[in-house]
Parts: sequence; structure tokens; C-alpha cells
Amino acid sequence: MSRTASEIATQPDCWRRAAEAGAAFDGLPRPGERVAVTGCGTSWFMAIAYAALREAAGQGETDAYPSSEFPAGRPYDRVVAITRSGTTTEVLELLGELRGRVTTVALTADPKTPVMDAADTVAVLDWADEESVVQTRFATTALAFLRAGLEASGPLPAEVKTVAAAAVDAELAVTEPLDEAVVSAEQWTFLGRGWTYGLAQEAGLKMREAAGAWTESYPAMEYRHGPISITGPHRVAWVFGPLPEGLAGDVAQVGGTLVAHATADPMADLIRAQRLAVELAESKGYDPDRPRNLSRSVILSP
Repeated sequence: MSRTASEIATQPDCWRRAAEAGAAFDGLPRPGERVAVTGCGTSWFMAIAYAALREAAGQGETDAYPSSEFPAGRPYDRVVAITRSGTTTEVLELLGELRGRVTTVALTADPKTPVMDAADTVAVLDWADEESVVQTRFATTALAFLRAGLEASGPLPAEVKTVAAAAVDAELAVTEPLDEAVVSAEQWTFLGRGWTYGLAQEAGLKMREAAGAWTESYPAMEYRHGPISITGPHRVAWVFGPLPEGLAGDVAQVGGTLVAHATADPMADLIRAQRLAVELAESKGYDPDRPRNLSRSVILSP
């Protein structure tokens, strides 16, 4: 078993620990604050998911940006930065630019990195750190941690499960066999609405990183405005969260394969996509622990 596959399987336990830690952590955004969330790559997609979920919970205006495109002159009460390595150049430069102007909190996996001094407050999720270059459990654990903070501050939308309930769904997601039609497909389109759109983007990225797969990601309601043209036999449309009305029939009409685990927590459903990425990588003879052209952290030259 690859290191990535082993790390994927540990997510239910990581989320349970995050549920406790996030509820007790004092530095997360408070209801009513105007907040921005930032990161790079996978961390940016987790930022998108959290921002949408926080707004849906009515806890305050929340934006998400890649760190390289952050509008540093825009006023916020608090900025949340997600960085597994704690060394990503764009994140550190942004935190430096914001120092003294806005309260910052960072989520990281490594307490021996520059982010410890760059942010005002740091949550260290070292139990979710990874050896693999490709992020899986740290990303979802960071989102679980942030979700737990939202739960502690007030009720979430009725359709959003607690992190504890998501961990139960994750137990099935790490063991349930993947559908052969999904494994043998030639193309995958991931879709989501609201906070699950960030998860759809992350699913597509995992497939590209680990397996070099042909994947695309869109808001679910945008799928019929063009992206459906790529769907057909041996191609998958995978929806995170509730299935929009009529979409199943549209996918069937063009001969595509629909994947929708509507009753599962969408974050748990992301585990299935992570597992698919590893299985595809190994079927091609790739090493999912060491993906082509990637490194654990992007550190730019001065």
C-alpha cells in the first residue's frame, strides 16, 4: 500500500480529533466578523469550502482567495491562512504584508516552520501531517477543524452534518469498493454547490496530481451551460452533495455515468475521489507518493 493510501484511510480518526480541537480553539473567526480565508492549491480549495459554509451558516461575510491574488488593501476583521508545510512563499509573504493591520490565524501541520512567527495565532494539526506530496488527510482535517469552530459558534444549515457524523460516513468511504464503471472511465467531471464546490475542485486536482487524469470541476448548476458537452459513454459526472433536479436525466441522456452519494457527508465523499486517484495512478504505474512535477511545498526564490 502506498503512503498516500495509508494516510487517506486515517481520516475518520483525524476528523474526530479535529472536532474536539476546533471547538476548543480560541483563534477562529467569531460570528459577525468579516473574514477572508487563503491558501495555495489544495489549501485554497479548502478555503473556498469553508468560506461558503460560514456564510451559509449566517456567521458573517467570508471571502476566499489564493494567497497570490489576495486583495491586501481590502478591510477584514480576520484572515485565516491554511498551509500544511508552513513554508509556502505566497502565504508567508501575504501574512507579512498583513501583519499589524489585521488579525491573522494560520492552520499548519509543522510547528517548526516560519508560519509560527508569521501569523498572530497558529493552530498546529500535526497529527494530520503527511509524508506524501499529495495532500489528503491534512486538507480535510483542516476543513473539519474549521467546521467544528462553526458548530461551536452556532447552528449550521440543517442539511450540513456535524463533523462527528461526517467521520461516521468517512468510515464507509475508506473501505467501500469503488464502482468499476468509475474506475475504468476515461474522463471525470466533478460538480458541487455552495461549500461543496470547493470539494469538487479539490477532487479534480487530486486526480490530476496523482494520476495525470483528465478531470474538470464546475458549480453543479453551470454543468448544463457547456460542460455537459464533454460527457458521454465512459465519462463520469460526479456530484458532491445534493443532486440538482433534472441533472441525473441529463447525464443519462448523453450516455454518461452519474456518481452521487447524496446522503453521505460531501467531505466523506471526497475520500472516494482520493482513493480513485490513487488507484488510477497505480494502474498507470505512477507512484502516488511522488507525483510528477510536484513538491511538498512551493518555495520561490527571492
